[in-house]
Amino acid sequence: QARLRIDRFALTSNNVTYGAFGDAMRYWNFFPTGDATTGCIPVWGFADVVESRAPGVLAGERFYGYYPMAEDVVLQPARVGEAGFMDGTAHRRELHAVYNQYLRTDADPLWRADQEGLIALLRPLFTTSFLIDDFLADNDFFGARSVLVSSASSKTGYGLGYCLAARRGRESAVVTTGLTSAANVAFTKDLRCWDRVVDYADLSSLAADKPAVYVDMSGNAAIRERIHSQWQDRLRYSCAVGGTHWESLGAGKGLAGPRPALFFAPDQVKKRREEWGAAGLSSRLAIAWSGFVDRVSNTELPWLSVKESRGREAVEQSYVALLDGAVPAREGRVLSL
Repeated sequence: QARLRIDRFALTSNNVTYGAFGDAMRYWNFFPTGDATTGCIPVWGFADVVESRAPGVLAGERFYGYYPMAEDVVLQPARVGEAGFMDGTAHRRELHAVYNQYLRTDADPLWRADQEGLIALLRPLFTTSFLIDDFLADNDFFGARSVLVSSASSKTGYGLGYCLAARRGRESAVVTTGLTSAANVAFTKDLRCWDRVVDYADLSSLAADKPAVYVDMSGNAAIRERIHSQWQDRLRYSCAVGGTHWESLGAGKGLAGPRPALFFAPDQVKKRREEWGAAGLSSRLAIAWSGFVDRVSNTELPWLSVKESRGREAVEQSYVALLDGAVPAREGRVLSL
């Protein structure tokens, strides 16, 4: 085993989604508390090995990966290699391998010391964005050439917007509509990655006479119902991704048009690793990530600023702010206990 001191981790609406789908998607199972009435929401971040009895894992090494919101964690390194290791702890062996991989920072092509905050905040989310874009294109957008995305101001939302915008001028180009709340319309327009930005209150202003795909980042049942009712059978695919509107989640039964299908990123990872190989997938993701992080951190008009805080109170305050939707769209929280 190896004990890692968790140095810093990101807290975003993605983690709220982990909590909202903790039972359905088994997120509670990664770091069990031993108490059936409580759960530990996982986070992405960086940790240093402070004690190791695992061959090939040395004290002082730094790893990027999936951690509990805690001061430290004991892992059981397995399949140790140059890039890192897999956690072989018994209760995690049946959980998806994507979440069990820990990467050595000094062997990670995406790691830069001065970008750790952005990496913790955006890497897992952008990976999902990249895979959704790839999944939709792989299915020829289900015969549609219009994509609607809710929570377009969220990090996963604008990551997808960036990937879709990169298709402009190509045969696979689609018209994109970013849906967001009134408070985030200006920010979402400033991103300049959406062909149009629409306030949820103005959904009825959209023409629904052509086939479309809906990518639901919000999980808001009322918005989902309006989209399905407006497009009916012209909605060719309804992709459920997140739960940023955690308080308005609802089932997808009884809707007009297609039944919402849950997008599980590891399934697309598995498919592409089989088709492209692990190196091929990593290479494509690295190219997309490089362009994305350059745009996000653009000095003239950055999409995101990193706010770092330390301590239990700071973590609690940030989590409550996320639940209340009170974290500004341009702000990313990176925390330490």
